[in-house]
Amino acid sequence: MTDRQDELAEQLARGLAALKLTLTPRQYAGLLAYLQLLGKWNRVYNLTAVREPREMVARHLLDSLAVIPYIKGPRVLDVGTGAGLPGIALAVALPDLKFVLLDSVAKKTRFLVQAASELGLTNVTIETQRAENYRPAALFDTVISRAFGSLAEFLVAAGPLCRHGGLLLAMKGRFPQEELTTLPSGYRLREAARLIVPGLDEERHAVCLGRD
Repeated sequence: MTDRQDELAEQLARGLAALKLTLTPRQYAGLLAYLQLLGKWNRVYNLTAVREPREMVARHLLDSLAVIPYIKGPRVLDVGTGAGLPGIALAVALPDLKFVLLDSVAKKTRFLVQAASELGLTNVTIETQRAENYRPAALFDTVISRAFGSLAEFLVAAGPLCRHGGLLLAMKGRFPQEELTTLPSGYRLREAARLIVPGLDEERHAVCLGRD
């Protein structure tokens, strides 16, 4: 490793410890390899506005992994996954779960196909579709989104993809008080938890929703 890679590896290790996550050496290496791939492809495909590697560790990897306590399996759908956030990071850390990463932008899903292949993620499937048009063979235990829009938009588009009794998990910055007053009929708030993301001095919340 170069000195810069050593710094990133140490930052990730400290962050995982703060989140009380124990990963295997292979999983740990997989997260760092994903970060390298993202940086490489980002120069050409503009997959994310975050370009500084240390910021990527906190804002992408650790932010994604902070929701692990709320994930229900075995089937997880990441709606509007973009560059694979949080789906790729979660798939690396939770190899026993099956992930579908859904995005309508082909350049992003091309990256995801390449990333899943290079990282050896056999628990990941990539779909290039809008959530409203996606018709899976089976519904999902958790449907998660990191940057989909309002809670109402998320539920209208992705709610039908979640099984009855499953979890719709929206990753938010500030607590979305106003958005919670406009939930579509048939959905309710189950839990909202503030997340502490190591190295990120910003508000983060996991908003857990379900059907009545």
